Amino acid sequence: MTRNIGRARCAWADGDERMGAYHDDEWGVPEYDARALWEKLMLDGFQAGLSWRTILHKRDAFRKAFKGFEPAKVARFTERDVERLLGDAGIVRSRAKIEAVIGNAKAYLAMQKAGEDFAKFCWAFVDGKPLRTTGKIPAQTPLSERVSRELKARGFKFVGPTIVYAWMQAVGMVDDHRAPCFRAARKR
Repeated sequence: MTRNIGRARCAWADGDERMGAYHDDEWGVPEYDARALWEKLMLDGFQAGLSWRTILHKRDAFRKAFKGFEPAKVARFTERDVERLLGDAGIVRSRAKIEAVIGNAKAYLAMQKAGEDFAKFCWAFVDGKPLRTTGKIPAQTPLSERVSRELKARGFKFVGPTIVYAWMQAVGMVDDHRAPCFRAARKR
């Protein structure tokens, strides 16, 4: 349960307890753990064409289905696993998205094998600290287009610039909290 009941928050987070708690405790909080960054990117890929509320309400089922989003485990998934996941009503059953997660686990591990830390790779785009934005919140930016291109060059799928921008917001690379949201004024 969210600790910030009664406080103003970003409008998208109102009206749903999980969305409120996610907003208050996770969204926009800088995430520096490589595995957690990868998990959140995978979940944002599943969001494509859907609402974040849908994905958030299925997050525990996704974590169970994808073995805690451990890239080494997911990279070993076979066609049998794909079929198992397609039958799992607890998650979004999209073959393309499921296969993308498996391929993205392999891309993540290839980066690791090449000596490229996923967290350092991600945070290098913003010099290691969140970008504070002002004005209208965009769906994508030149920066999210660049990050998308770099991810695709490493073999990632379902990482278009809109997905990447939503992910950058979620992991705190970009801070898009706006007044009157109580998080807009918080110093990090």
